[in-house]
Amino acid sequence: MGEHVIKMPDVGEGIAEAELVEWHVKVGDLVREDTLLAAVMTDKATVEIPSPVEGEVLWLGAEIGDVVAIGSPLIRLKVEGEGSVASSAPIEEKKDKVPAQVAASKPVAVEPPAEPGAPIRLMTPRTPGEAARNHAPRMPRPALARAEGERPIASPAVRLRAREAGIDLRQVPGTGPGGRITHDDLDAFFAHGPQGAREPGLMPKTSVEQIKVVGLRRKIAERMAISKSRIPHITYVEEVDVTTLEDLRSALNANKRSDRPKLTILPFLMRAMVRAIAEHPHLNALYDDEAGIVHQHAGVHIGIATQTASGLVVPVVRHAEALDLWGCAAELNRLAEAAKSGTATREDLSGSTITITSLGAMGGIVTTPVINHPEVAIIGVNKIVVRPVWNGSDFTPRKMMNLSSSFDHRVVDGWDAAVFVQRIKTLLETPAMIFVEA
Repeated sequence: MGEHVIKMPDVGEGIAEAELVEWHVKVGDLVREDTLLAAVMTDKATVEIPSPVEGEVLWLGAEIGDVVAIGSPLIRLKVEGEGSVASSAPIEEKKDKVPAQVAASKPVAVEPPAEPGAPIRLMTPRTPGEAARNHAPRMPRPALARAEGERPIASPAVRLRAREAGIDLRQVPGTGPGGRITHDDLDAFFAHGPQGAREPGLMPKTSVEQIKVVGLRRKIAERMAISKSRIPHITYVEEVDVTTLEDLRSALNANKRSDRPKLTILPFLMRAMVRAIAEHPHLNALYDDEAGIVHQHAGVHIGIATQTASGLVVPVVRHAEALDLWGCAAELNRLAEAAKSGTATREDLSGSTITITSLGAMGGIVTTPVINHPEVAIIGVNKIVVRPVWNGSDFTPRKMMNLSSSFDHRVVDGWDAAVFVQRIKTLLETPAMIFVEA
């Protein structure tokens, strides 16, 4: 018998470390070749790590939420034969004591996802004998009983399905490796329900689930904490009459060419911001508060706060000053699709100089947007509602929308913030001015 050490693989793109977001196995589990061992998250994607060999799990080198350097030992397996290290090598209990001379696991290559947004699989080169074992038929696994208080093992996609269906995964038997719950297990649970009858009537619930903040959610938490702790926010709210703008938008959509995207209100807002920034360039800036320097940018790179299944990301429309209305719309569509499918690149998700945040139809009446550090301004779009507006002689129905915008009060005075928003308001209420050069 020997031991095989699997190290954190190099997933490319110059990434030096990745965050462990899920274990699919535990110590003592028997794994087969290609059994999923763990999932790690980089700045760009979630990567699933399969086992290149069959064996028994002896040691796990990290906990959920740990950031592991590329090349660091991640898991040890007891295997037939010599393995990758001597079988007499001691197994350290703590990952920071793992010997540096432990040999690396087999080289890996990245297999592109089968569909946009699917997790990346790391494939290990195999010998012909290994390939034959990989394609040999495997016996179905029986459902494993779960110990009291044991956390069920399941992929993020399975957890999402269960959460949307209101299912407690602790009630679902798992037939995957190590008792892992698969989509088939969830389907069987939907069809037949849990074993044993439930007590009728309303019952008190006393369980407390501990959810560790990991992956993208942790990155969001860190950035929000930095923004709120280091930036003194001032939020300015102004209502905008977008009746004329909405009429124009509807007319443009009704008569657009087939190769052009459908217009939302955001491309108009982007063009209005470009015009307003030309008059107030100090709002298109990044503030290095440690050095005490404001970096005022000529190029307008607008971040678009986008909600995805994994959390909030901010893809960036670069050089919005060089895009027309249709160009802004096309780039918005491309970035939104890339962000939601998980295919956005590092360049797509970095480099903004000012940000727009919008919740669409759920935008509420007023919001207090958090600035995307180290920017100095963020423009928040609230929902459009029809309200009666006094025109001097009577009330008329108008389409009204609030802009809720926040500014870094260290470098932006309240007066400058108000003048900037009022300029955007004027451009949106008289949309022809967006297209007319001063």
